[in-house]
Order: sequence, then C-alpha cells, then structure tokens
Amino acid sequence: MTTTDTPITPDDAETAPAHVHEASRPLLGIALVIGATALFALNDSANKFLVSEFPVPAVAATRYIVHCLVMIAILGPVQGRRLVQTRRTGLVLLRSICLVVATLFFGLALQHMPVAETTAIVYLAPMLVVLLARPLLGERIGLVGWISTLLGFCGVLLIVRPGGGLDPIGIVLALSNVGFSVVYYLLSRVLAASEKTLTLLFYTALIGAICFGLALPWFWFDHAPTLLQLVLMLSLGVTAGMGHFLFTAAYRYAQASLLAPVTYMHLLWAGLSGWLVFGHVPEGLTIAGMVIIAAAGVLIALRTRFAKV
Repeated sequence: MTTTDTPITPDDAETAPAHVHEASRPLLGIALVIGATALFALNDSANKFLVSEFPVPAVAATRYIVHCLVMIAILGPVQGRRLVQTRRTGLVLLRSICLVVATLFFGLALQHMPVAETTAIVYLAPMLVVLLARPLLGERIGLVGWISTLLGFCGVLLIVRPGGGLDPIGIVLALSNVGFSVVYYLLSRVLAASEKTLTLLFYTALIGAICFGLALPWFWFDHAPTLLQLVLMLSLGVTAGMGHFLFTAAYRYAQASLLAPVTYMHLLWAGLSGWLVFGHVPEGLTIAGMVIIAAAGVLIALRTRFAKV
C-alpha cells in the first residue's frame, strides 16, 4: 500500500487483502484501480496547486490530519483496538517515517517541476526495489526483471536529460523521494506477512499527522487560504483515503497479476491533469520516457508469468 507520494505499483499487492476473492469480477477490479489512480492524480495536482502558495509541511499536515481523522471515524468503531495492534511495531513506525520523508520531498519537487514529470521519476522506485530484492530479501530477479529495470532507467534518463527544461533542484528532490520510497516498499514487503493492511494504512496516516502537525509552528500558512484552497486542502485527505480504499477493494475481485499493469494509468492521469489544470504538455522525448517507464512497469508486473525466464 502506498500514497500518492510514492508510486502506486505492483508491489502494493504485497499488502493487499490476502483472503480469497469474493468473486471473479476482473472488469470491476480493473475499474476500481482506474478510479483509484485517477484520484491519486487529482491529489497530486491539488498538492502542486497548494504548495505553490503555502509551505509543503503545512499542506502535508492538513492532508494527513484529515486522512487520519477519516480513518478513525470510519474504521475506529468497526476495528477498535485491532486497528493499532502490530507485531513488529518498530518496523511499522520506520516504514511510516519513510513515507513522511518521501511526502516532504515529493511536495518540494512539485514546487519545481510539473506533475507528470515528477510522477514519472518517482516510478523509478519499484524498479530499484526489483534490484534490491535479491540481496536484501532473497527474491529472484530473472531476465525479465533486469530488462524491465534497465528500460525504466532509460525512461528516466530521457525525462531528466540535459536540455530537457526541468529544474535540477526538482530532479534531485524527486530522486530523494525515490530513495525513501524504496525503503518504504522493502519494508512493506517484509511487513506484509505479519501486519494487517488497514493497520499499515492507519499508521502511515497517524505518523504523517503527528510529524507534519509538530512542524506546523515553524511552517504555518503565510496567509489565510481562500475558500477554493481550503476545499482543496480538505480534499487531499479524502481523495487519498478514497483512492486507497478503491485500490485495496480491487484485489477482492481480480488477481494482482491482472491489476498491477493497470496501476500505470497513474502516469496517464498525471499527464492529463497537468495539461488540464496547469496547461503543461510534456515534450516529445519526455513523453517517450514516460511511455518507456510504463512499459517497464508492466513488464515488472507480469514478471511472475515469466518466472522461469
């Protein structure tokens, strides 16, 4: 599971519900993932709109606090103490802190770069996870994994190429997000065997609310937000929460191997929202890089079908 500050990838299946599918309804599963990725892209665009006016920690605090309160209101009465019960609390907290730092870098990167390019760069994270899964987790990479990872790197190089017009500071910030996202994903894989999905979701929201909430006295709003800005701030937590709900629910109706490639719709939605909201159209080579990253991600998602390759 992740948030919009880290790419929505096949690895999220590691923390998807482990029970048997309620029914084999693949089209419904695909529709739910498409809806989830659209919500995440809208969240990214609203985030960029807000961080252009307000400090990143202040915007992130609003988003996480709303997200946390929504989870408490909806899940608290049903889950009770089960929502906070963990078996490996230290790793759960470390995973949440990694997401907090990734959120900070993502917001800072959006202050310097368009939504589509920023989103595409952070999708480098799951490809790095593929490379690190062998020495750290003992997972087999395989030829398909190597090819996918190399393709992903080539796609990112096309986006961050010299003369591409992107702010170097923004690129460094986006790559910093990638570094913490990789640790987040690796910990997600480790914890998937012992922790409940809803518990992991709740702790990421809780730790984010606490960390960014404590930063508010130093990064308060420079001026009072307008009604539109206030609505967008409140929507950050709602769209993130609803996106994760749809994303998790999708695995009740279809297999991970079918849904994983659909997660790369996030890149398409990010490009469309960047165009509609900010009037930004990526250059030809940049679009080619995004397409290559998506293709590499699909290969990674389907690599289990080529396990013997």
